[in-house]
This record gives sequence, structure tokens and C-alpha cells, in this order.
Amino acid sequence: MLYEFCAENFERVPAAIEAGARRIELCDNLAVGGTTPSAGVISATVSYAHEHDARVMCMIRPRGGDFHYNQDELRMMEMDLGLAVSAGVDGLVFGCCKPCASGWALDELTLDITFHMAFDQLSPEAQLDAIDTLADCGVTRILTHGGAAGTPIEDNFEKLARLIEYAGDRLTILPGGGITTANRDAVAAALGVSELHGTKIVPLEV
Repeated sequence: MLYEFCAENFERVPAAIEAGARRIELCDNLAVGGTTPSAGVISATVSYAHEHDARVMCMIRPRGGDFHYNQDELRMMEMDLGLAVSAGVDGLVFGCCKPCASGWALDELTLDITFHMAFDQLSPEAQLDAIDTLADCGVTRILTHGGAAGTPIEDNFEKLARLIEYAGDRLTILPGGGITTANRDAVAAALGVSELHGTKIVPLEV
């Protein structure tokens, strides 16, 4: 089982890796769902994680709020993406909810790509179309709660199972949101997954 720890900064990364996290989703400002971390934080996290057999996925998101980005914001994201890649991250985390002419060539990136919980803002029908599109683009995984934010993850098992079945082996559906050390084993068993995501996915001292 791979546990992906969602880290708001570097502070808790060492403890999370010590507690069993093998992948870090690194972001800033979790109060708005996560934004792009600073270059210094990215560099320090990558160095530490790689020294301790863990990988780093870096959030690329210029602001909180919706996931409809204009061309200026897309250019900001592209610059941040380049900085993150230069810092040696193992993958990138981003997402948008409307078509945009970004010019990004995902198939040219030799990294993991996670489409984040912007996916949960889509209608059920649009989610299936999104899986098709993202798989064709070479996206590695989709992070999803399977339902509205704040709902118990257990209430979303049926929806998550449908998404997992539909995605097949084209990409990974990564359950997240409300998964803790207390319920992670039950979630994994119910869904048959080998990756889980969360801020409380490994045991950390408060």
C-alpha cells in the first residue's frame, strides 16, 4: 500500500516519511485546497524525500477558488511547472474544469501527472468523459473524494468503485479526503486500491 501524504509545507514531511509515507503531495495554503509552494520549499522537500526513498508530487495552482483559469494564469502555472521540474520533482498535480489552449504537451513530460480534486467539481457524466480525455493525455492518476467535499468517504464507496472500474488500467483513481490512519485499511479493502491520499494518512504526533 502506498500512502501519499498531503503536506502544506516542509515542516511535517520528515515525520510523515518516517511514519510510512512513500509519496508527498507538496502544496501551500491548504485552507483553500492547496496552491503552488515556493521554490525553496520544493527544493528542500525534494532533497529530503529523495534521500529517504520517497517521491514528491508538486501542486501547480496559482490561487484558490474555482478551476477556470485565464491565459495569464495558465502562463503563471507553466512557469511554476518549469521551476518544479527543474527542482527535481517526481510529478505534478494540477487540474482545470474547462477547455483551454494552454499549449502544454503532457506527453513530453517524463513525470507522473495527477489531476486533482477539480475532478469532483464535474458532473457525473462529465467525469467519465474526463477520464477518457485525461487517459488519452497521459495523465497518471485522478485524485478524487468521490462526492461532495465534507461527506464521509465511506458514503462514496459506490461512486468511487464505478470510477475505478471505468478507468480500468488506463489511469489510477486515487481516493482522498477523509481518509485517516483509523479507516485507511477499510477504505483500501472496500475499493481494492493500492494508493491512498490524505493529510492524516500516516500516524503523526499532534
